[in-house]
Amino acid sequence: MLSFLFAVVIVFGITNASAQLTVQNVDLGDGALARYRAPAIGPVSHVAFLAIHRTADFRNHQSTTELANRGFGTLGIRTRFGNSEAAVNWELIALDVRNGIRFLKNVKGHTHVILIGHSGGGPTTSYFQALAENGPSYCKGPNKITECPFTGAEFTAADRANGIVFTDGHPGNTINRLRSLNASVVNEDQPFGPARNKTLDPFSEANGFNPAGDSVFSDHFVDKYSEAQCRRMDGLIHEALKTRGEIESGKRDPADDAFVIYRTSARLADFSTGVHRGTLEPRKLLKNDGSIDDTQVVNTVRVPNPGNKLDDEGNAGIQNLKITSFLSASAIRCKHSLDDIDWCSSNNSTVCAVREISVPILVMTMQGHYFIRDGEQFYEESASGDKDFVVVEGAIHNLDNCPACAAFHGTGPYTNVPLNLWNYVRDWTKARF
Repeated sequence: MLSFLFAVVIVFGITNASAQLTVQNVDLGDGALARYRAPAIGPVSHVAFLAIHRTADFRNHQSTTELANRGFGTLGIRTRFGNSEAAVNWELIALDVRNGIRFLKNVKGHTHVILIGHSGGGPTTSYFQALAENGPSYCKGPNKITECPFTGAEFTAADRANGIVFTDGHPGNTINRLRSLNASVVNEDQPFGPARNKTLDPFSEANGFNPAGDSVFSDHFVDKYSEAQCRRMDGLIHEALKTRGEIESGKRDPADDAFVIYRTSARLADFSTGVHRGTLEPRKLLKNDGSIDDTQVVNTVRVPNPGNKLDDEGNAGIQNLKITSFLSASAIRCKHSLDDIDWCSSNNSTVCAVREISVPILVMTMQGHYFIRDGEQFYEESASGDKDFVVVEGAIHNLDNCPACAAFHGTGPYTNVPLNLWNYVRDWTKARF
């Protein structure tokens, strides 16, 4: 624990990335690496942005160049876990965010830091901020599947970020894992066996699956499937806690902590545009021409992917985890995977975190993906007195244009996603800081 408490920031290289930006590689300690960018010519804003993900390397994340080109300092981070999901000990990721903020404020002199929560950066940044604002009581308690190891001495008020921008941040790796479980599996030892519940087979045409296009599942099927996903998750949690207890009591070898899950590519929203279709209320849509339309419910233009059937039945549907990585970053309690989740049973939960965060929040979701309703929920449940929510027209999850969306739905064309998105972030930031 002391190695985390006394992590040292070390700068080991400065190069000119282009005529416009300077680039500086940074060692944040404990295996975490980062890359700082800033304008090479002209003033650098007192505001900096920090982009981080659980396992993806964000040192060259789109935000790090787009926002640096707009006058800000940026820091993209590769966490101590590298790209290994099995290596994740979720709660410790807060230390990597903290060290990044300290570098931006103490070394580079920025007075304000805004966190970029893209994809898995959503739960990462919101978990950190909820912890930094509320102390370890946020990440501890009898309801938590896993608890943080912190005492409170690890974070100061100066470590807190000044705002969060969610760019298609997801509700939690826990939720993604839950919603991707194939609910027809009733025996984890025989995930492909005949004992599977055929009435819950998401790839059965009798249940609404379309192998060549957009699947149409009945509300009844979606509800039963979502409930069964929670039952399967509960069984996995029970087995993992049992194994952890046996390891801690000496009944099992500590090396016997592998936790493999099969058939994890069966998210209904991947096959059906009718599942988690869009917002529940009229919301802002950032149009391709840069204008805002806030008069209508915003529905997705994502393209269904029935090819996930092959992933679910093959190696892509196998998750090779460890007990710690599963319990801390892939497990959450629920009764219905879409509508009845015990959000605060895990620390990897964006919805739980935004309920405890006071700084300004901007939630941006991509119309060509399936996190639109999740983003709307972040906005609805956020405790911040300064919050905004907007859907980016024709955008896919990697924050770019979606020609396939336009072709599939007969809409678009979509051509200005990065320009519109980062200009909106720039203007939102300048209006506040």
